[in-house]
Amino acid sequence: MGSITIFGITIPVNPVAFSLFGWDIYWYGILIAVGVLLALFYGMKNGERLGINTNHIFDSFLVVLPLSILSARAYYIIFDPASSFKDFFNFSGHGFRGLAIYGGVIGAAITIFIMQRIYKFSLLAALDITSIGFLIGQGIGRWGNFVNQEAYGTFTGSDWFGMTGSKIAAEVGSNNLVHPCFLYESLWCILGFFVLHYLSKRRAYKGQIALCYGAWYGFERTFIELLRTDSLMLGQSGIRVSSLLSALLCIACVGLLVVFKIKGKKHKNDSEYSPVFVDGFEEVISQKAEDTEQKEVE
Repeated sequence: MGSITIFGITIPVNPVAFSLFGWDIYWYGILIAVGVLLALFYGMKNGERLGINTNHIFDSFLVVLPLSILSARAYYIIFDPASSFKDFFNFSGHGFRGLAIYGGVIGAAITIFIMQRIYKFSLLAALDITSIGFLIGQGIGRWGNFVNQEAYGTFTGSDWFGMTGSKIAAEVGSNNLVHPCFLYESLWCILGFFVLHYLSKRRAYKGQIALCYGAWYGFERTFIELLRTDSLMLGQSGIRVSSLLSALLCIACVGLLVVFKIKGKKHKNDSEYSPVFVDGFEEVISQKAEDTEQKEVE
């Protein structure tokens, strides 16, 4: 049992919620599970509205979830010089540690693409509903970082604004308050959930919400990552992987949103215009896939 002080309030915490058959069950895992289940609940309630069958959502969820966790772990190991694939699971009574959100996002996107080829559902609609689900999971899951006293930043220089705890103080060598980066991201993701949910009811085309997610989350992570003290680095370059990836993601998504907005206006004013990169995008992918399969058969 320990304690964490945040904004002048001291809260007793224990990373372990309870033990089951000698195996410690951590609050981190519980909070992640709660976020994931709420994301699934949202998808089941709103899937039809966004153009995807709820049965496909549930079936895909059963595959996407474990593979996303594994890809999040793999991503972390790739960019963390202290980690090794030999300790991928690290079952030592504590489970494996070290997950990266972007690894999970990439893994989910790849898995959804594969599942789309099997079930023939709308790929862009699936990415839209998954993006909103990610914000739910990230908003709640980040509180697992709070309990573990991790995902914090540099010193705030304030006697009130910030957080500290026994684990944090031992790691930074001081009782000075540090930025609660987990809180910044949690609040941003929760706010983003409400924003994207609102926008989903006014969606102009499939894939728009996924682009909004990339712009929204990428913008925040670009800057918050610069505060963190535990960032994964790009080799010896000193470049923070998540900041670089977030900046590129944000710029790309904003750019595409602007392009599609312009093309959308042109579509309304030009009866001969064909929206290749919006609703027609999926048809183009499907046609190319069918052509490839036909050539392989021949």
